Amino acid sequence: MAWTAADIPPQAGRLAIVTGPTGLGYETGLALARAGAEVILAGRSPGPANESLNRIRAAVPGAKIRFEMLDLASLASVKSFADKLLAEGRPIAILVNNAGVMMPPTRKITKDGFELQFGTNYLGHFALTAQLLPLLRQGHARVVNLSSIAANPASIHFDDLQFEKAYRPDPSYGQSKLAMLMFGLELERQSKAHNWGITSMPAHPGVARTDLIDKGPGATSLFGVVSRLLPFVLQPAARGALPQLMAATMPGAVPGGYYGPDGMGGMRGNPKRIDPPRQANDLAVAKRLWDVSEQLSGVKFA
Repeated sequence: MAWTAADIPPQAGRLAIVTGPTGLGYETGLALARAGAEVILAGRSPGPANESLNRIRAAVPGAKIRFEMLDLASLASVKSFADKLLAEGRPIAILVNNAGVMMPPTRKITKDGFELQFGTNYLGHFALTAQLLPLLRQGHARVVNLSSIAANPASIHFDDLQFEKAYRPDPSYGQSKLAMLMFGLELERQSKAHNWGITSMPAHPGVARTDLIDKGPGATSLFGVVSRLLPFVLQPAARGALPQLMAATMPGAVPGGYYGPDGMGGMRGNPKRIDPPRQANDLAVAKRLWDVSEQLSGVKFA
């Protein structure tokens, strides 16, 4: 029988952080709140976040959920968010690194000068996870990095990580999502090597119906055209969120496993453990990416 959100075990007394309060983040926060977790939805836009909070509170009376400001395109904002949680001192049981931007047609940069997709989708989450490590260790946390099927043909362009030489939306997005996948796999190896006591299980949603297309490549892009002409390819956001919920909560989830849909080449279907693309298992590239990311972010895993 297919795994669904109804299979999430009770989460009462556990703190979960989900970055990105709309789309997949909303569905993930809703499911965790229904299971009894205390949920922090973290994002850079209070308006959409408050709308998500109101919807979740209406669906789950008594839900323990709140919004915190976090702009992953700003390392200062990441530090401010982490410092606030560190001051509260509450152990974190679940961290879902979900937020992201998708294929802006022209090259944009973060507040720190990084290419927007690399900086937001990946580097901001890398810095966030590193700075929350003490609380993640206290909570014996599960960390779930959201990747994408766009990672499958991608590679890490160490000679031009920021796509300054020749920006193209697709390879840049794919690199950011491959980086998230490789970070998730390397985090599990680092945790075992250093006895951090956390587990890392990356996931991807397939092709889910969210607002990422409208905010990124737009309605006239290939993704936009496919979503209009072949709507059956896209699965609802609630189903797209199942792989990351499975990784975050299922008792039998495999540390270091990768979770995604089981059908149509990973585009849709029921959540299950899947094989990562071959290049994601390159240990030398993963370690180099980790070291470069510590240098770029100015944040090290203690």
